[in-house]
Amino acid sequence: MSLVQSLIAAHRRGERVGLYSVCCSNEQVLCAAMQVAQRYDTVLLIEATSNQVDQFGGYTGMTPAQYRDFVLQLAREQDFPRERLILGGDHLGPNAWQQRPAAEAMALARELIAAYVAAGFHKIHLDCSMACADDPTPLPDEIVAARSAELARVAERAAADAGLPPPVYVIGTEVPVPGGEASLGGGVAVTAPDAAAHTLEIHRLAFLAPDLAPAWERVIAMVVQPGVDFDHSLVQRYDPQAARALSAFVEGQPRIVFEAHSTDYQSEDALHALVRDHYAILKVGPAATYAYREAVFALAAIERELLPAEQCSDLVEVLDRCMRERPAYWNKHYHGDERQLRLLRAYALSDRSRYYWGEPEVQAALQRLIDNLRRTPPPTILLSQFMPEQQRDVEAGRLQAEPLALIRHRIHGRLAEYARACARNGIGSENETSAAKSLS
Repeated sequence: MSLVQSLIAAHRRGERVGLYSVCCSNEQVLCAAMQVAQRYDTVLLIEATSNQVDQFGGYTGMTPAQYRDFVLQLAREQDFPRERLILGGDHLGPNAWQQRPAAEAMALARELIAAYVAAGFHKIHLDCSMACADDPTPLPDEIVAARSAELARVAERAAADAGLPPPVYVIGTEVPVPGGEASLGGGVAVTAPDAAAHTLEIHRLAFLAPDLAPAWERVIAMVVQPGVDFDHSLVQRYDPQAARALSAFVEGQPRIVFEAHSTDYQSEDALHALVRDHYAILKVGPAATYAYREAVFALAAIERELLPAEQCSDLVEVLDRCMRERPAYWNKHYHGDERQLRLLRAYALSDRSRYYWGEPEVQAALQRLIDNLRRTPPPTILLSQFMPEQQRDVEAGRLQAEPLALIRHRIHGRLAEYARACARNGIGSENETSAAKSLS
């Protein structure tokens, strides 16, 4: 039994334990996640999404094997135990190739799954919920399940060929849009228990072939909509009453739990409630890079106050210029006049600026910002103005006023909420103050 399966089994036995998934490729976010997992004695599940990392490089430029090596190198640098690190693949399927005919998109999806599993990714989210160019819309659940089973067969073969333990799987048809909604509008509805039952049954039938029976025993979770999501400026909060019937449904099912996507920006109390109600795998992505962006922008504001204009990095302006010059990652998502677009590019909860931190000019501006503030450390009065939480820990001697330490501390605050909600020791939000203090 793998570490993931052990945690899910513990949850099913009644332990208040969950698994949080950091879906990110940002180096500072991943380093902060490792520090948080060390502090709270949790395992760390790091997932790459199918648009971040694929057999051609994705938007990060990394294949699955390269991403694995990148994460393992960070773990070595952070002295994070390899045995507590789990790699996962999120939204693995034809997602990146939806505009192509189904046969072509699924051929590419098979290559994608094989590359992930061969690279040692253990938790595999089989996501065939999207319609391809020649598919009916909406895509029937039976097709979703059949394609998922097809990809599971590829994953099983890839693990065996690589001499690796077989993966665990997450299934589902009601999969939220990666990265949040374009607009919440009237909100999102909780998955109906009947719909969840249908999804589970059609996947069970699709996995009936003898060679897939062992894979079905390793299906650990199903993606459902517990009524949580976010768009560019709004967050739909978890309502336990609205999700009660769905929670009751999974209690009667053997082995599995629910996986909750788009839990970004939920309160810590809501995260604890989600785990309690069997949404035991919590995904976080944009909220972590949003915290990173907040910290970097705060440091840029300090830099502007501290140094002559000609010495400044102009990071905020460089980032926005890069986004305007290469709008492919945001222009289909953000709408409005130029003032509104500028605000969304910088501050939207969907945080599509996360696609641009690796651009050479943005990297150069960031490095200049860091170098400037290492040569001229931020004084207490400016930290108090722009990074008050960090200033308190600097003043108490728990944190250095060093740029990367300040950035990671900001990210800690967000990820620690997930760790406390999922930790075996049942650390509650009421212990936040004493627990968070040691993170720096």
